[in-house]
Order: sequence, then structure tokens, then C-alpha cells
Amino acid sequence: MKILITGANGMLAKAVINEFKNEELILTDVQNLDITNIEDVRKFVKENKPDYLINCAAYTAVDKAEENIDIARNINAKGPRNLAIVSNEEDITLIHISTDYVFGGDKDIKEVYYEDDVKSPVTAYGITKLEGEQEIEKNCKKFYIFRTAWLYGDGNNFVRTMLKLGQSKEKINVVSDQNGSPTYSVDLASIIGQAVRSKIPYGIYHATNQGFTTWYEFTKKIFEIANIKCHVEPVTTEEYISEMQIVQAKRPKNSKLSKEKLLKEGIKIPEYEDALKRYLKVELS
Repeated sequence: MKILITGANGMLAKAVINEFKNEELILTDVQNLDITNIEDVRKFVKENKPDYLINCAAYTAVDKAEENIDIARNINAKGPRNLAIVSNEEDITLIHISTDYVFGGDKDIKEVYYEDDVKSPVTAYGITKLEGEQEIEKNCKKFYIFRTAWLYGDGNNFVRTMLKLGQSKEKINVVSDQNGSPTYSVDLASIIGQAVRSKIPYGIYHATNQGFTTWYEFTKKIFEIANIKCHVEPVTTEEYISEMQIVQAKRPKNSKLSKEKLLKEGIKIPEYEDALKRYLKVELS
């Protein structure tokens, strides 16, 4: 099995590379493959002839995207469109990573989002990621789109930031009114690997760790496992923005994605607490 991976220097890509380490991998980044240029994509794919193309390239700076929507659209929508067209031409299976931000995030907190729920993104990031999904659906027959959320792993991420703050401060404020599933990049890569090897039906799937929490409760769990004594104070999103004097793109209050569709296909998805323990064992060693 020959697999082409874009955005190969990113956090998720590192986990995907490890997941498929026994396969023949073609690793690319913007230096050797510009996914926004369809002729570059076409030439590269024809020369390398992969069986699968895993797109880990994305513009993920949620706040900066508000001022740079054209750049975000180029990477998050035009790039996937090009990959979809060429994948379809060459009969390659395209695997793409999307986000909970394609939804409005305002669904009742007791409910979860399903794959076919109405999409109503309220940020430039979410809008461009939804456009990318739509381009793939329109231009490619053989594809998987995995929507994820709250991703952390080998690179700068929320858990690493909280560890640094907890070790240097006696008290921190953390948002308590945003709900979702912290997702370990290693587990997301495993989900992708299981899907490919099991040949589950093509389509869109929600792929996060199991279980739901808030950033506040998640931080408390981080400190508990890491034996950090810092006090964590819950605040609302509005209080946090006011206190930090920052301008932010709107964050979804509800990022709870149902994994029912993946589970029905026999995909194993670990609980987020188990994932956090495994990550911290590596991070703190």
C-alpha cells in the first residue's frame, strides 16, 4: 500500500506517519507539493501513483482566519478541491480531516452533533473547512472525511500549555462553558488506520476520543494525573475574553460529536481520559 501524506510536518501527520510506518509513504509539505496548484498536484500524483492520499494540510489558525479568509480558503477549500479532482482522475482514495467548526456550536448542550446535521459555521475557519468538505463530495467518489475536535499531540497544544501554566502559577482561569471531546492525535491516526484496513464505507465520519468534558474539567484532570497543585477556576468564555483582553473568533459552546457511525463499523475508539494518561506518560517521561 502506497500512501501520500500532505502537511507531513504537522502534529496529526506525525501520528499518521507512525500509524502507517510499515507502508510505503510519500511525505510532502508545501516545499515540495503546493496543493493549491492543481497542475502541481496532478504531476506529483501521476509520478508517484499512491493508493491513498491523506490530506493533513490545513490552515488551522482560527482567530487569524477572520482577517485572512482568502488564505484560509486557498488551503482549506481550494487545496482539497484539487486533491479531490486528481484523486478521482487517478482512482485514488482521498482521506481528509475536517472539524466540529462546520457546525454552529449552539445546539443544546444535552445533545450531540451527527454527521448529517445542518451545517452553519460562524467563523472564517469553519466556513472554509465546510467548503473543503463540499468540494470533496462534489469532485471525488472514493473519500473519507473525518471531523475531529480539541486535538492534541506531538507539538504545541492545550495540554502542554496547561502543564507549563500549572507548573509556574498557583491559580489559573479556564473556560467552563465549552463542551467537547479532547482528542489524542495518536488515537485519531488509529481511527484512520482502522477505517482504511477495514475498508469501511466511504463518507463523512465524526472521529474524536470517547466521552465529553469542558476545558475546565479537562484541565483539572490534566493536573490530577500530572500531580500538579495549581488551583483551576472556572470562567465563562466571555469572562475569559474580557480578562485576557483578546479578540477571538467565536468558539462553539457545543462541540460534542457523535461517534455512533464509526462504532457501528466496528472502529475502536478509546475514552479521552485513557488517551490523556497515555499522552502524559510520554510527555512527562
